[in-house]
Amino acid sequence: MKVLFDFFPILLFFVAFKVYDIFVATGVAIVASIIQVAWLKFSDRKVETMHWITLAGIVVFGGLTIILRDDTFIRWKPTVVYWMFSLILLLTQFFSKKTAIEHVMGSQIELPSRIWRNMNISFVLFTLFMGFLNLYVAFVYGSELDPDVQREHWVNFKVFGTLLLTLLFMFVVMFFVSKYVKTSEQGES
Repeated sequence: MKVLFDFFPILLFFVAFKVYDIFVATGVAIVASIIQVAWLKFSDRKVETMHWITLAGIVVFGGLTIILRDDTFIRWKPTVVYWMFSLILLLTQFFSKKTAIEHVMGSQIELPSRIWRNMNISFVLFTLFMGFLNLYVAFVYGSELDPDVQREHWVNFKVFGTLLLTLLFMFVVMFFVSKYVKTSEQGES
């Protein structure tokens, strides 16, 4: 359910894009992101760093898209957000006793510190890669096509491609990390 909640703004963006255009979709995404963060805040749930960064990104880049009537800004937004996550993940690797990934997942699983560091670096590399991939799909892939068709390819990638790649990445990470996870039986012996 949390995954659906996290994807709520992007799903509404997708529907609005299909029904209207990129500018209406961007406005819908801005409003949906504000509602998402406000709901978390007022329901006494934790507003994660990811939500704040995404909200700031959509408000700034989405706002520029709408004001200047130029979708270049909204197409840059995922890359900037991915790269901000990369930077945060990388900095915690060097300036904190725990990596960012360990801060987020450490209460759920127990891993050796070397594995936390490796997993953190894999997330850094993944988010860097996703930022570059977004730029490629947004501005290079299909550049010979009609701009509306190219934009549609980018929106489809943004919604479905990034979701599938993220799920695949998480599956691979969990596969490699699973051998280090201590079960309750292992912890008692």
